[in-house]
Amino acid sequence: MSEDDIVSILREFLWAGLWMGAPMIGAALVVGIVVGLFQALTSIQELTLTFAPKLIIMVLVFWICAGYMARILVGLFNKTVLPVIGSS
Repeated sequence: MSEDDIVSILREFLWAGLWMGAPMIGAALVVGIVVGLFQALTSIQELTLTFAPKLIIMVLVFWICAGYMARILVGLFNKTVLPVIGSS
C-alpha cells in the first residue's frame, strides 16, 4: 500500500465525516442565528437560551439522519475498508 493509497483513503474518510456531520452543523447554525436574532430583538442575554435549543435540535436531527449516516458508513466500509483488508 503506497502513500497515495493512504492519502486517498484518508480523504474518503474525511469526506464521509463531513457529509455525516453536515446536517447537525447546519441545524445548529440555523438555530443559533434564529436564537441570536431573538436575543438581539428582545435584549435577553441568557446563556442557556442559546445552548438548550441547539442541543435539542441537534439530537432531533441526529435521530432523523441516523439512517443516512449509517448508509454513508456502510458504503465507506464496503468501498474502502473491505478492499484494503482483502488485498492484505
